[in-house]
Amino acid sequence: MFRYCFMGQRNLKKPYYILIVLVLAGCSKVDEPTKLELNYPSFFPKPKDFPVRNPLTVEGVELGRMLFYDPALSASGKISCATCHLQQLSFSDGQKLSSSGISGNMLKRNSPALINLAWMDNLFWDGGVKNLESLPFAALTSSDEMGGDLKEIVKYLNENAKYKKRFQKTFGINQVSSAYIARALAQFQRTLVSANSKYDQVQRGENQFLEDELKGQKIFIQKCSSCHIPPLFTDNLFHNNGIDDDFPIANEDVRAGRYRITLDSMDLGKFKTPTLRNLKYTAPYMHDGRFESLRNVINHYQNGMKESKTLSNTLIDFHLEDQEANLILVFLATLNDEAFTENLQFAP
Repeated sequence: MFRYCFMGQRNLKKPYYILIVLVLAGCSKVDEPTKLELNYPSFFPKPKDFPVRNPLTVEGVELGRMLFYDPALSASGKISCATCHLQQLSFSDGQKLSSSGISGNMLKRNSPALINLAWMDNLFWDGGVKNLESLPFAALTSSDEMGGDLKEIVKYLNENAKYKKRFQKTFGINQVSSAYIARALAQFQRTLVSANSKYDQVQRGENQFLEDELKGQKIFIQKCSSCHIPPLFTDNLFHNNGIDDDFPIANEDVRAGRYRITLDSMDLGKFKTPTLRNLKYTAPYMHDGRFESLRNVINHYQNGMKESKTLSNTLIDFHLEDQEANLILVFLATLNDEAFTENLQFAP
């Protein structure tokens, strides 16, 4: 770096000394974190705006990855974020309702896959968290998940020379605080971009759909894309898809869905539309993991929907023939991204 900065100085006259000082000053900023551009396909929409206070950097992502896989953040020292979000399962956990937390109690909702979060807001099944910077606190402190105490977590990180150096490098701080823990985790999770399925390869002109895949895509667009909008295959909104017709509201019952957050009766039974990417890895399905297979999901939409006042308008009088259902399943298989589950840049 210094060699580059001194290049061309040999015959400079005195009036240019100020320029030399300025160049040297610019070269001395070796402690600045390295800005990182999020890599995603041109056919993807623009991601949600990052908070100005938390720009994406190489150092921030590396720090967030360390924290994501560190079981020392939990009260037992045995549970990390990755315990319930396994990369090989597209950062889900394969359980109907996880019991992998510190208490061993079964959670009330299925662990969602962490896919393309840079395009999402109003996170969790009921949208109870607005952004990625707020996301970690519930899991870190929940008595049924990681059971951590934020003060103890902060103390651990401040007393760990390796962590403290990384926080200083990334954020320019001398003391770690919980806000910066959340920012680092948010940066790592924003890089969890899944965009190399066969569907993506076709969009880039690198592959071609087979005949049944094309037929399935056409039916999918007609029947499913109002809520599962390509290329992210979610609308990031909340819908009642007819899996229940009774929504208890006492004691903030999670079965009430989005109502639990908004207290609007028109949100009863509505849950966040999940992405349909990587369904091969993310069973079981729905907010409570009630459906073990995609065939079960399809059967629900063919024969099992329950009517209620908040049932999505797109599902009223919805009809799906068996052949159409089979072809949709063929198309959905093109959304599986094996490279995402094996990408070493996400690994610890």
